[in-house]
Amino acid sequence: MKTNAPKPSAPIALALALALALASTGQSQAQACLDKRQIQEAVSSGQIASLDTVLARAGVDAGSEILNVQVCDEGGALVYVIGVLSPDGQAKNLTLSAQ
Repeated sequence: MKTNAPKPSAPIALALALALALASTGQSQAQACLDKRQIQEAVSSGQIASLDTVLARAGVDAGSEILNVQVCDEGGALVYVIGVLSPDGQAKNLTLSAQ
């Protein structure tokens, strides 16, 4: 007797497809990003501005919580990719020039 496995519902299938797409995006982004040591060296050598300088230039509220920070190559230019939680509870990702 052959049994048919139940087909996933549309919302589950969509969530799975989105999760896979985000996972593959993260992997490709990680390959073009600096590790912590490389970020420290780039700041020390003056190749990029410090995180504090970049946040101040962008006018990010000093009361914001920084969730994560990466420095990545975006089209030949280094950028900070920063996860920020504002004091009012809004989370957002910022992409700011590291120069």
